[in-house]
Amino acid sequence: MDNQGQVKSAKIYACTDMGMDAAEVLHAYQCRFQIEFLYRDGKQHAGLAHCQARSPQKLYFHLNTALTAVSLAKAAYCLSTPPQERKAFSMADVKTQYANDLLLDRFIATFGIGAQLSKINSIRERFRAIGKIAA
Repeated sequence: MDNQGQVKSAKIYACTDMGMDAAEVLHAYQCRFQIEFLYRDGKQHAGLAHCQARSPQKLYFHLNTALTAVSLAKAAYCLSTPPQERKAFSMADVKTQYANDLLLDRFIATFGIGAQLSKINSIRERFRAIGKIAA
């Protein structure tokens, strides 16, 4: 609906189960898209499609580990950011942030810099954001 109360667009959701009401069908579609995003991020960033195991137990473990890693990253992002400040979740940004953290920690250790210096703490957040995608 727009500001005048007119319908701007409509979406049609179809279901073969006649016993489901409209709210259930909408919820099922929303969950389906979340699952598709989970698999997409798992394939692109968590190595979901790179397993070379052959036994069912090893494949099961690999698939669950990759999907759990993506789910935990999304949960950590959602829990650490207030709802009004949340942007679209990006697994690439999470990986970039942790890579930047690791790089900064290696710089600190290699050059013998005090990790608790106020100057280091003041730039840590800016350093963590280098290379993030603006969503």
